Amino acid sequence: MADSIVGQETGRESSLSSWAGPYVTSMLGKGAALANEDYQAYMGPLSAGAAPLQQQAFQGIAGLAVPTEQMGAMTPQSFTQQGTAQQYMNPYIQSALQPQLDELRRQSEKSRVEQAGRLTRAGAYGGSRQALADAELTRGMLANMANVTGQGYNTAFQQAQQQFNTEQQQAQQSQNLANQYGLQALANQIQAGQLQRGIEQEGITADRLQFEEERDFPYKQVQYQQSLLQGLPIAAQSYSYAQPSALSDFLSGSGGVYDLLSKVFLPSETPPADTTGDGTGG
Repeated sequence: MADSIVGQETGRESSLSSWAGPYVTSMLGKGAALANEDYQAYMGPLSAGAAPLQQQAFQGIAGLAVPTEQMGAMTPQSFTQQGTAQQYMNPYIQSALQPQLDELRRQSEKSRVEQAGRLTRAGAYGGSRQALADAELTRGMLANMANVTGQGYNTAFQQAQQQFNTEQQQAQQSQNLANQYGLQALANQIQAGQLQRGIEQEGITADRLQFEEERDFPYKQVQYQQSLLQGLPIAAQSYSYAQPSALSDFLSGSGGVYDLLSKVFLPSETPPADTTGDGTGG
């Protein structure tokens, strides 16, 4: 009986085709040489950093004097507060009302002198007529002064109140501008700080990526070497199969030997003789 494994594949071996062998060998040698090269680090700057104009802007923003003490809410004052109205009225009285009163006194005194001259020429100076004339001048001067004073104080009050309100509005506006400037200065400093932080972070990120690249370089070289062997359709293969053994050969040929011996040593069977004479055997 023949071996059951005869004809089955017993081994396989692959090798480069003869036409591709020199090229692949040279390529792998160059690849191995490149993979063994040391890492060549980039020695230049990894980030741009701040531009000169940005540096100037940073210095200018950092030098801003933020009015933190002047910032806040304004506390309004009242015009009716004791002494406030008089404080605002006095400058108007001194500059506008007092000159008018002085002028009335001067005009009254001038009229008195002229009146005394007329009375002297008429021979009535020093008498009752002069007394009445002087009293009339005094009454008229006092009436005019009272009228001017009343109108002057009324005008002074209105002007003082208006000036007070104007100054209060200006103070509120000044406070608002101080708050706005301070807040804007702080916002600019925050924005500039964020820009500086972004520039610094860019440098840190670049340094980290450079470190990771240097750290992963050996692993990438191994992957590179492995990739040189992938996808090369250039392999030639040889196969080996199980051969029949000597016993199997003998057994497979024993049938032929038995047939030969049976013809030599065993009698052969002959057909019976034909007795009919007609060759039919019957």
